[in-house]
Amino acid sequence: QVQLVESGGGLVQAGGSLRLSCAASGSIFSVNDMGWYRQAPGKQRELVATITNRGSTNYADSVKGRFTISRDNARNTVYLQMNSLKPEDTGVYYCNADIFHSSFERQRYWGQGTQVTVSS
Repeated sequence: QVQLVESGGGLVQAGGSLRLSCAASGSIFSVNDMGWYRQAPGKQRELVATITNRGSTNYADSVKGRFTISRDNARNTVYLQMNSLKPEDTGVYYCNADIFHSSFERQRYWGQGTQVTVSS
């Protein structure tokens, strides 16, 4: 089994910054793409940013230029640096990872979520 443990959420004023971290541990052969998703109250979960194991990134239009996703492959950890935060960035942020348990066993995992609240 694999666990994704997130940290770094909290309360911040508009214009402020937060850095989220997510570490994968357990039965890991290799990690493919990793990413961050968020869910605001009353809304569906949406993609924020993803990063491949080679470092290629993809961002939602709403966060381009403000958020930066990165990863440390040696630590199986993904980060999300969030700058110029807006109240509409408020929500629960979930880490996601595509993990190989062996060369042919593959499963996608979710973290437990971390709350980000941006006050106006």
